[in-house]
Amino acid sequence: MYYNPRLVSPRHLVEFMKKLAITAIVLAGGALAAWFISVQPTPEAAPGANQSGMAAPPEVAVMTVREQTVELAEELPGRVYPYRIAQIRPQVGGIVTVRHFDEGASVEAGEVLYQIDPSRYTAAVDSAQARVLSARADLKAAELRAERFEELRSTEAISQQQYDDAEVALDKARAGLALTQAELSRAELDLEYTRVYAPISGRIGRSYVSEGALVTTGQADPMAIVTQLDPVFVDISQSSSEHMQWRSNMSPDQKIRVTLRLGEGSTAHAHEGQLQFSDVLVDQSTGSVQLRALFPNPEATLLPGLFVTARLHLGSDQAVLIPQQALTRDESGAASVWVLQEGSVVTPRPVQVGRVVDDQWVIEEGLNPGDTLVVEGFQRITPGAAVTPVLAEAP
Repeated sequence: MYYNPRLVSPRHLVEFMKKLAITAIVLAGGALAAWFISVQPTPEAAPGANQSGMAAPPEVAVMTVREQTVELAEELPGRVYPYRIAQIRPQVGGIVTVRHFDEGASVEAGEVLYQIDPSRYTAAVDSAQARVLSARADLKAAELRAERFEELRSTEAISQQQYDDAEVALDKARAGLALTQAELSRAELDLEYTRVYAPISGRIGRSYVSEGALVTTGQADPMAIVTQLDPVFVDISQSSSEHMQWRSNMSPDQKIRVTLRLGEGSTAHAHEGQLQFSDVLVDQSTGSVQLRALFPNPEATLLPGLFVTARLHLGSDQAVLIPQQALTRDESGAASVWVLQEGSVVTPRPVQVGRVVDDQWVIEEGLNPGDTLVVEGFQRITPGAAVTPVLAEAP
């Protein structure tokens, strides 16, 4: 713009300078705004969208199916029974004079438990001994008479009938001595029975009689009960179908180990047992077979009547195992799993499930070693959907 100081007044000059300053400010602000926009970063795509704007495939955790060596075992209910139990009953009658044990204590076989009044049995022994002495005297007299008659018969001083009578009398004297000796033995045995012994070693319970009580031979009520608690039997119930199945897979001489859990808790018995035999009959009311195992019980932790859970260790085998969370069931209860196919596409596959090993299922049919199994992320997938597989942690 041309400026002629002769033609423009000072007032016009001031207005011109103001307009020039405003124009410069406007131009500087526009340039600054353009620079600020140019340095801003380019916005990224929203999460879950690819370059074309579509959602990314969902992530799922997968694992490769493989065969593993698993222990063949079965858990069954059982109940503890004593190895031996003896009910103490008197074999002679009389008044109990002494009790030699403390209730609940351990006793040894042959230990005296009770003493029955022996007075009349001692008298019976004395009487039997006297009869034995008399019978011996009679026998000696008969022997001397028979010897004399033997000499007289050789000289024909006596008849044959007299000699035969002497021989018969000798035989009767011998029989009489034998009879009295048997009576003496019986009397001595009755006297011995006045001391009541423990027939087995074990724990003795309460005493059902006290000093002064009258007991009789063959009475129905026991005087006490002795129970042997080391070892003990555990009787186990198993369905006949399961029993036939695992018996068919075992050799006849195979030894089966058994472990125990006590009651409903997880407390394990400290000692391992062994299966002794299985019953040859099936219970018609329950359809079960009784098995019996023998367990050491030195601490007496297994008491008769206790309910336990027995685990039968049947050996080992190769099987396909999958985590329990990888298995799904439909409304009818049919089991299936999700398998990853080529192209990272998932599809459901029906399977046949066996037993549980720890926290894993044994798959009997439907999966093969090398298959890729989906173990997490089922809520975000549908049959034939593409996914993003992520390796899961090994169980």
